[in-house]
Amino acid sequence: MKIAQVSPIFESVPPKAYGGTERVISYLTEELVKQGHEVTLFASGDSETAARLVSPIAESLRPDVLRPAWLAYHIIQMDQVSELADSFDVIHFHTDYLHFPLAKSLGRPYVTTLHGRQDLPELQPLYRHFHDVPLVSISNHQRTPLPEANWCETVYHGLPSDLHSFQESPGDYFVFIGRISQEKRVDRAIDIAKQCGVPVYIGAKIDKADEPYFNACIKPLLRDPLVQFVGEVNQREKRELLEHARALLFPIDWPEPFGLVMIEAFSCGTPVIAYRNGSVPEIMEDGVTGFVVTNQDEAVRAAKNIDAIDRKGCREAFDRRFTATHMAENYLRVYRRMLG
Repeated sequence: MKIAQVSPIFESVPPKAYGGTERVISYLTEELVKQGHEVTLFASGDSETAARLVSPIAESLRPDVLRPAWLAYHIIQMDQVSELADSFDVIHFHTDYLHFPLAKSLGRPYVTTLHGRQDLPELQPLYRHFHDVPLVSISNHQRTPLPEANWCETVYHGLPSDLHSFQESPGDYFVFIGRISQEKRVDRAIDIAKQCGVPVYIGAKIDKADEPYFNACIKPLLRDPLVQFVGEVNQREKRELLEHARALLFPIDWPEPFGLVMIEAFSCGTPVIAYRNGSVPEIMEDGVTGFVVTNQDEAVRAAKNIDAIDRKGCREAFDRRFTATHMAENYLRVYRRMLG
């Protein structure tokens, strides 16, 4: 099958550090190539892929994502897609809704995976207008604010099965991986660790928009000797932190569309303690891959009892549900439906 994957150009594919969407696009693209499909990846020029790479810009916009040029380069990218559209059996967009007007006129089967939250008020009239655009959700919960949109499938994210190594015997620390923001609630993670008397490593990106929150609310918490702030981590550093952690702390306070770091933890055998928000009840198997909690008291009890979780069971759950092979097979089923 001849498949186009269209990525945002804010990050390279895969990203050098933080960046869930582009990381998933990379895993999908490489798995499709591995399975023998002819794949073209539309992404920034600093991407690394076994697919054919078409780029509107030499390097990702990551160093300055707020500059006005982001729109100009994405428009160039959409024109590149349009020029090559006839050479594809199906076009898979990951660019939110930017491509909607174009995609309807390409005359080729296409589908869009939405990677972000869908409870923003401006999305209601948008999806009423583009009511026939075929959409893939990354969790069933992600669909909740837009029940009348044209959802054709839910496809969970997947990772290469050899990306992380299973570790049966963990170290003596918790870990928080992600982004410093109010909805990610690293303050809760720090509190859980302190109440347990267990060190916590924080591998987290700080966006410019979140710097005031970090300085006012989080930076003072880092003075505690149990707290080790690592900052933004690359894939190798994240792997090392996750593989040897007693548990990943995921105390979110927002409608998380998926939560890629949870399945990254599962693949290491590392259990997760997560708040029951967004996709968490779908991705987690309470009592198998960790504990799903609703408040801090429950979270602390879960953390103190984390050794009750069988780390082999975490890895088995990952192999059963969240490999890149599973993800690719599920998307191929969507593509064939579009072609049909």
